[in-house]
Amino acid sequence: MLHLNVLRFIAAVLTAVAASAYAGVGMVELQANAVSGLVTVFYQTQAVPGTVRRGAFQLDVAIDAVPTANSSRLIVISHGSPGSPWVHFDLVRSLVDAGFTVAVPEHHADNYKDASDPGPPAWRRRPLEVSRSIDRLAQEPAFASILDFARVGMFGMSAGGHTALTLAGGRWSPSRLREHCRLNIAEDFHACAGPSVALTGGLLDGVKKLIVSAINDRKFDDSSWYEHVDSRIIAVAAGVPFAADFDPDSLRQPKVALALISARKDRWLIPRFHSDAIVAACRSCEQLLTVESGGHGALLGPLPPGGGFSDLIQDPPEFDRDTQVPRINMAITRFFQRTLAQPAR
Repeated sequence: MLHLNVLRFIAAVLTAVAASAYAGVGMVELQANAVSGLVTVFYQTQAVPGTVRRGAFQLDVAIDAVPTANSSRLIVISHGSPGSPWVHFDLVRSLVDAGFTVAVPEHHADNYKDASDPGPPAWRRRPLEVSRSIDRLAQEPAFASILDFARVGMFGMSAGGHTALTLAGGRWSPSRLREHCRLNIAEDFHACAGPSVALTGGLLDGVKKLIVSAINDRKFDDSSWYEHVDSRIIAVAAGVPFAADFDPDSLRQPKVALALISARKDRWLIPRFHSDAIVAACRSCEQLLTVESGGHGALLGPLPPGGGFSDLIQDPPEFDRDTQVPRINMAITRFFQRTLAQPAR
Protein backbone atom coordinates (compact mmCIF):
# COMPACT_ATOMS: atom_id res chain seq x y z
CA MET A 1 0.00 0.00 0.00
CA LEU A 2 1.39 3.38 -0.98
CA HIS A 3 2.36 5.75 1.80
CA LEU A 4 -0.10 8.63 2.34
CA ASN A 5 2.54 11.22 1.45
CA VAL A 6 3.21 9.46 -1.85
CA LEU A 7 -0.52 9.53 -2.66
CA ARG A 8 -0.64 13.22 -1.85
CA PHE A 9 2.37 13.84 -4.09
CA ILE A 10 0.76 11.98 -6.98
CA ALA A 11 -2.46 13.95 -6.51
CA ALA A 12 -0.52 17.23 -6.51
CA VAL A 13 1.33 16.26 -9.69
CA LEU A 14 -1.89 15.32 -11.45
CA THR A 15 -3.47 18.61 -10.38
CA ALA A 16 -0.48 20.56 -11.71
CA VAL A 17 -0.57 18.68 -15.00
CA ALA A 18 -4.28 19.39 -15.40
CA ALA A 19 -3.74 23.07 -14.62
CA SER A 20 -0.89 23.36 -17.11
CA ALA A 21 -3.02 21.77 -19.83
CA TYR A 22 -5.69 24.44 -19.45
CA ALA A 23 -5.08 27.35 -21.79
CA GLY A 24 -8.19 29.48 -21.57
CA VAL A 25 -11.91 29.95 -22.00
CA GLY A 26 -13.57 28.46 -25.05
CA MET A 27 -16.78 29.95 -26.43
CA VAL A 28 -19.36 28.71 -28.91
CA GLU A 29 -22.58 30.45 -29.89
CA LEU A 30 -25.27 27.86 -30.63
CA GLN A 31 -27.69 29.54 -32.99
CA ALA A 32 -31.45 29.20 -32.51
CA ASN A 33 -33.03 26.01 -33.75
CA ALA A 34 -36.15 23.92 -33.04
CA VAL A 35 -34.87 23.01 -29.57
CA SER A 36 -33.80 26.39 -28.18
CA GLY A 37 -33.05 29.99 -28.88
CA LEU A 38 -29.50 31.28 -29.04
CA VAL A 39 -27.29 29.77 -26.32
CA THR A 40 -23.76 31.01 -25.65
CA VAL A 41 -21.55 28.35 -24.07
CA PHE A 42 -18.24 28.86 -22.23
CA TYR A 43 -15.90 26.05 -21.18
CA GLN A 44 -12.33 25.00 -20.53
CA THR A 45 -10.20 24.43 -23.60
CA GLN A 46 -6.58 23.75 -24.42
CA ALA A 47 -6.79 26.12 -27.38
CA VAL A 48 -5.05 29.45 -27.10
CA PRO A 49 -7.58 32.28 -26.68
CA GLY A 50 -7.64 35.50 -28.66
CA THR A 51 -9.39 38.85 -28.35
CA VAL A 52 -12.97 38.74 -29.58
CA ARG A 53 -15.32 41.72 -29.76
CA ARG A 54 -19.00 41.43 -28.89
CA GLY A 55 -20.75 44.79 -28.93
CA ALA A 56 -18.79 47.14 -26.67
CA PHE A 57 -16.98 44.27 -24.95
CA GLN A 58 -13.63 42.67 -25.67
CA LEU A 59 -13.41 39.05 -24.49
CA ASP A 60 -10.36 36.82 -24.17
CA VAL A 61 -11.78 33.55 -25.56
CA ALA A 62 -11.11 30.77 -28.04
CA ILE A 63 -14.01 30.70 -30.50
CA ASP A 64 -15.43 27.26 -31.39
CA ALA A 65 -12.53 25.51 -29.64
CA VAL A 66 -12.73 21.88 -28.53
CA PRO A 67 -13.77 21.58 -24.84
CA THR A 68 -11.61 19.62 -22.43
CA ALA A 69 -13.09 16.38 -21.11
CA ASN A 70 -12.94 17.55 -17.46
CA SER A 71 -15.51 20.36 -17.92
CA SER A 72 -18.29 17.97 -16.94
CA ARG A 73 -20.41 20.12 -14.61
CA LEU A 74 -22.93 22.52 -16.13
CA ILE A 75 -24.09 25.92 -14.85
CA VAL A 76 -26.82 27.88 -16.63
CA ILE A 77 -26.86 31.66 -16.19
CA SER A 78 -30.07 33.64 -16.68
CA HIS A 79 -29.12 37.21 -17.57
CA GLY A 80 -30.95 40.27 -16.32
CA SER A 81 -33.39 42.44 -18.23
CA PRO A 82 -32.44 43.44 -20.91
CA GLY A 83 -29.09 41.71 -20.48
CA SER A 84 -26.42 39.76 -22.32
CA PRO A 85 -23.82 37.07 -21.61
CA TRP A 86 -21.01 39.62 -21.77
CA VAL A 87 -21.81 41.45 -18.52
CA HIS A 88 -21.40 38.12 -16.69
CA PHE A 89 -18.04 37.26 -18.23
CA ASP A 90 -16.06 37.81 -15.01
CA LEU A 91 -18.28 35.25 -13.25
CA VAL A 92 -18.06 32.96 -16.29
CA ARG A 93 -14.28 33.02 -16.13
CA SER A 94 -14.33 32.16 -12.40
CA LEU A 95 -16.68 29.23 -13.04
CA VAL A 96 -14.72 27.97 -16.04
CA ASP A 97 -11.45 28.19 -14.10
CA ALA A 98 -13.10 25.93 -11.50
CA GLY A 99 -13.97 23.35 -14.14
CA PHE A 100 -17.56 24.27 -15.00
CA THR A 101 -19.17 24.59 -18.41
CA VAL A 102 -21.45 27.65 -18.50
CA ALA A 103 -24.48 28.12 -20.77
CA VAL A 104 -26.22 31.49 -21.16
CA PRO A 105 -29.53 31.36 -23.05
CA GLU A 106 -30.66 34.56 -24.73
CA HIS A 107 -34.09 35.34 -23.28
CA HIS A 108 -36.57 36.07 -26.04
CA ALA A 109 -37.61 39.75 -26.35
CA ASP A 110 -35.86 40.51 -23.06
CA ASN A 111 -32.23 40.92 -24.08
CA TYR A 112 -29.83 43.66 -25.14
CA LYS A 113 -30.74 43.23 -28.83
CA ASP A 114 -34.51 43.09 -28.32
CA ALA A 115 -36.14 44.44 -25.15
CA SER A 116 -39.69 44.55 -26.52
CA ASP A 117 -41.44 42.22 -24.05
CA PRO A 118 -39.97 42.28 -20.51
CA GLY A 119 -41.74 41.74 -17.18
CA PRO A 120 -44.32 38.98 -16.56
CA PRO A 121 -44.47 37.80 -20.20
CA ALA A 122 -40.71 37.22 -20.14
CA TRP A 123 -40.82 35.77 -16.62
CA ARG A 124 -43.20 33.08 -17.87
CA ARG A 125 -40.84 32.18 -20.73
CA ARG A 126 -37.50 32.38 -18.97
CA PRO A 127 -37.54 29.14 -16.88
CA LEU A 128 -38.58 27.17 -19.97
CA GLU A 129 -35.74 28.78 -21.92
CA VAL A 130 -33.31 27.62 -19.23
CA SER A 131 -34.63 24.06 -19.54
CA ARG A 132 -34.41 24.21 -23.33
CA SER A 133 -30.78 25.36 -23.14
CA ILE A 134 -30.00 22.19 -21.14
CA ASP A 135 -31.90 20.14 -23.75
CA ARG A 136 -29.84 21.82 -26.45
CA LEU A 137 -26.49 20.93 -24.92
CA ALA A 138 -27.67 17.36 -24.43
CA GLN A 139 -28.09 17.18 -28.22
CA GLU A 140 -24.80 18.83 -29.13
CA PRO A 141 -22.10 16.21 -29.83
CA ALA A 142 -19.33 18.38 -28.35
CA PHE A 143 -21.09 18.53 -24.96
CA ALA A 144 -23.51 15.60 -24.78
CA SER A 145 -20.80 13.07 -23.96
CA ILE A 146 -18.95 15.09 -21.32
CA LEU A 147 -21.62 16.93 -19.29
CA ASP A 148 -23.46 15.55 -16.26
CA PHE A 149 -27.06 16.52 -17.02
CA ALA A 150 -28.38 15.01 -13.79
CA ARG A 151 -26.57 17.57 -11.60
CA VAL A 152 -26.93 21.06 -13.07
CA GLY A 153 -26.48 24.40 -11.30
CA MET A 154 -28.28 27.63 -12.16
CA PHE A 155 -27.49 31.30 -11.41
CA GLY A 156 -29.62 34.33 -12.18
CA MET A 157 -29.38 38.02 -11.41
CA SER A 158 -32.23 40.59 -11.21
CA ALA A 159 -34.87 39.31 -13.68
CA GLY A 160 -32.59 36.29 -13.93
CA GLY A 161 -32.92 36.03 -10.15
CA HIS A 162 -36.68 35.81 -10.66
CA THR A 163 -35.99 32.92 -13.05
CA ALA A 164 -33.75 31.35 -10.41
CA LEU A 165 -36.41 31.52 -7.69
CA THR A 166 -38.96 29.94 -10.03
CA LEU A 167 -36.58 27.06 -10.83
CA ALA A 168 -35.96 26.62 -7.08
CA GLY A 169 -39.66 25.83 -6.67
CA GLY A 170 -41.21 29.26 -6.16
CA ARG A 171 -44.56 30.28 -7.61
CA TRP A 172 -45.46 33.84 -8.58
CA SER A 173 -48.44 35.79 -9.86
CA PRO A 174 -48.76 39.11 -11.71
CA SER A 175 -51.67 40.05 -9.45
CA ARG A 176 -49.43 39.64 -6.41
CA LEU A 177 -47.11 42.24 -7.92
CA ARG A 178 -50.12 44.51 -8.51
CA GLU A 179 -51.06 44.27 -4.82
CA HIS A 180 -47.45 44.85 -3.78
CA CYS A 181 -47.26 48.00 -5.86
CA ARG A 182 -50.57 49.30 -4.55
CA LEU A 183 -49.18 49.08 -1.04
CA ASN A 184 -45.56 50.10 -1.68
CA ILE A 185 -45.57 52.30 -4.77
CA ALA A 186 -43.42 55.01 -3.18
CA GLU A 187 -40.98 52.78 -1.29
CA ASP A 188 -40.39 50.28 -4.16
CA PHE A 189 -41.10 52.63 -7.05
CA HIS A 190 -38.55 51.32 -9.58
CA ALA A 191 -39.69 47.72 -9.16
CA CYS A 192 -43.22 48.88 -9.96
CA ALA A 193 -42.43 51.49 -12.62
CA GLY A 194 -39.19 50.33 -14.20
CA PRO A 195 -35.94 52.29 -14.48
CA SER A 196 -37.05 54.96 -16.95
CA VAL A 197 -39.01 57.15 -14.52
CA ALA A 198 -38.13 58.21 -10.97
CA LEU A 199 -39.58 60.03 -8.00
CA THR A 200 -37.71 63.28 -7.40
CA GLY A 201 -39.54 64.78 -4.45
CA GLY A 202 -41.15 67.28 -6.79
CA LEU A 203 -44.76 68.25 -7.47
CA LEU A 204 -45.15 65.64 -10.21
CA ASP A 205 -44.40 62.65 -7.96
CA GLY A 206 -48.08 62.18 -7.10
CA VAL A 207 -49.04 62.18 -10.77
CA LYS A 208 -46.29 59.66 -11.58
CA LYS A 209 -47.54 57.29 -8.88
CA LEU A 210 -51.12 57.57 -10.10
CA ILE A 211 -50.13 56.87 -13.71
CA VAL A 212 -47.93 53.89 -12.79
CA SER A 213 -50.65 52.47 -10.55
CA ALA A 214 -53.27 52.81 -13.31
CA ILE A 215 -50.99 51.07 -15.81
CA ASN A 216 -50.17 48.28 -13.36
CA ASP A 217 -53.83 47.68 -12.55
CA ARG A 218 -54.36 46.74 -16.20
CA LYS A 219 -50.96 45.19 -16.88
CA PHE A 220 -50.89 42.89 -13.83
CA ASP A 221 -54.52 41.76 -13.69
CA ASP A 222 -53.64 38.06 -14.15
CA SER A 223 -54.30 36.15 -10.90
CA SER A 224 -52.84 32.84 -12.17
CA TRP A 225 -49.91 31.24 -10.38
CA TYR A 226 -46.84 30.40 -12.49
CA GLU A 227 -44.17 27.84 -11.68
CA HIS A 228 -41.67 25.60 -13.44
CA VAL A 229 -39.04 23.23 -12.05
CA ASP A 230 -36.48 21.09 -13.82
CA SER A 231 -35.34 17.96 -11.97
CA ARG A 232 -31.89 18.24 -13.56
CA ILE A 233 -31.23 21.49 -11.66
CA ILE A 234 -30.19 20.72 -8.08
CA ALA A 235 -28.53 23.98 -6.97
CA VAL A 236 -29.66 27.57 -7.56
CA ALA A 237 -28.12 30.95 -6.68
CA ALA A 238 -30.30 34.06 -6.99
CA GLY A 239 -28.55 37.44 -7.04
CA VAL A 240 -30.49 40.64 -6.24
CA PRO A 241 -33.67 38.91 -7.48
CA PHE A 242 -36.96 40.50 -8.43
CA ALA A 243 -39.11 38.70 -5.85
CA ALA A 244 -42.04 40.82 -4.69
CA ASP A 245 -44.51 38.78 -6.77
CA PHE A 246 -43.64 35.40 -5.22
CA ASP A 247 -45.71 33.44 -2.74
CA PRO A 248 -43.23 33.22 0.18
CA ASP A 249 -44.72 29.91 1.34
CA SER A 250 -43.72 28.30 -1.95
CA LEU A 251 -40.07 28.95 -1.07
CA ARG A 252 -40.31 28.05 2.61
CA GLN A 253 -38.72 24.69 1.78
CA PRO A 254 -37.11 24.97 -1.69
CA LYS A 255 -36.86 21.90 -3.91
CA VAL A 256 -33.12 22.51 -4.44
CA ALA A 257 -30.14 23.98 -2.61
CA LEU A 258 -30.91 27.72 -2.78
CA ALA A 259 -28.58 30.62 -2.03
CA LEU A 260 -29.30 34.34 -2.19
CA ILE A 261 -27.11 37.38 -2.68
CA SER A 262 -28.31 40.85 -1.74
CA ALA A 263 -26.83 44.32 -2.19
CA ARG A 264 -27.70 46.73 0.62
CA LYS A 265 -27.38 49.84 -1.61
CA ASP A 266 -29.65 48.43 -4.33
CA ARG A 267 -31.98 51.26 -5.42
CA TRP A 268 -33.71 49.27 -8.18
CA LEU A 269 -34.92 46.27 -6.16
CA ILE A 270 -35.02 47.32 -2.50
CA PRO A 271 -33.74 44.27 -0.54
CA ARG A 272 -36.44 44.30 2.15
CA PHE A 273 -39.14 43.82 -0.50
CA HIS A 274 -37.20 41.27 -2.58
CA SER A 275 -34.18 39.20 -1.46
CA ASP A 276 -34.72 39.82 2.27
CA ALA A 277 -38.36 38.74 2.03
CA ILE A 278 -37.34 35.38 0.54
CA VAL A 279 -34.59 34.82 3.12
CA ALA A 280 -37.05 35.59 5.93
CA ALA A 281 -39.56 33.03 4.62
CA CYS A 282 -37.12 30.28 3.64
CA ARG A 283 -36.11 27.69 6.25
CA SER A 284 -33.21 26.16 4.34
CA CYS A 285 -31.94 29.00 2.13
CA GLU A 286 -28.36 30.14 2.43
CA GLN A 287 -27.67 33.87 2.62
CA LEU A 288 -24.57 33.41 0.51
CA LEU A 289 -23.41 37.00 0.57
CA THR A 290 -24.59 40.44 1.62
CA VAL A 291 -22.73 43.12 -0.32
CA GLU A 292 -22.93 46.02 2.11
CA SER A 293 -21.53 48.69 -0.23
CA GLY A 294 -22.95 47.33 -3.47
CA GLY A 295 -25.79 48.54 -5.67
CA HIS A 296 -27.87 46.60 -8.19
CA GLY A 297 -24.95 46.30 -10.62
CA ALA A 298 -22.53 44.83 -8.09
CA LEU A 299 -23.02 41.33 -9.55
CA LEU A 300 -22.20 42.46 -13.09
CA GLY A 301 -18.71 42.36 -14.49
CA PRO A 302 -17.51 43.81 -16.69
CA LEU A 303 -19.81 46.79 -16.89
CA PRO A 304 -20.30 48.31 -20.35
CA PRO A 305 -17.33 50.59 -21.07
CA GLY A 306 -18.08 54.28 -21.07
CA GLY A 307 -21.36 53.99 -19.19
CA GLY A 308 -24.47 53.65 -21.33
CA PHE A 309 -26.53 51.97 -18.63
CA SER A 310 -29.13 53.01 -16.09
CA ASP A 311 -28.13 55.11 -13.08
CA LEU A 312 -29.74 52.36 -10.99
CA ILE A 313 -26.95 49.97 -12.02
CA GLN A 314 -24.00 52.29 -11.42
CA ASP A 315 -21.86 51.56 -8.38
CA PRO A 316 -22.19 53.66 -5.21
CA PRO A 317 -19.03 55.74 -4.57
CA GLU A 318 -17.95 53.47 -1.70
CA PHE A 319 -18.13 50.25 -3.74
CA ASP A 320 -14.65 48.90 -4.56
CA ARG A 321 -15.30 46.95 -7.74
CA ASP A 322 -11.73 45.64 -8.04
CA THR A 323 -11.98 43.74 -4.75
CA GLN A 324 -15.71 43.12 -4.34
CA VAL A 325 -16.58 41.62 -7.74
CA PRO A 326 -13.94 38.85 -7.46
CA ARG A 327 -15.20 38.18 -3.91
CA ILE A 328 -18.78 37.83 -5.16
CA ASN A 329 -17.77 35.59 -8.05
CA MET A 330 -15.69 33.35 -5.81
CA ALA A 331 -18.59 32.96 -3.36
CA ILE A 332 -20.88 31.87 -6.21
CA THR A 333 -18.25 29.50 -7.60
CA ARG A 334 -17.65 27.88 -4.21
CA PHE A 335 -21.40 27.49 -3.66
CA PHE A 336 -21.68 25.41 -6.82
CA GLN A 337 -18.52 23.46 -6.01
CA ARG A 338 -20.11 22.48 -2.68
CA THR A 339 -23.65 21.79 -3.80
CA LEU A 340 -22.97 19.98 -7.04
CA ALA A 341 -20.55 17.68 -5.23
CA GLN A 342 -23.37 16.51 -2.90
CA PRO A 343 -25.93 13.81 -3.70
CA ALA A 344 -29.00 15.14 -5.50
CA ARG A 345 -32.07 15.75 -3.32
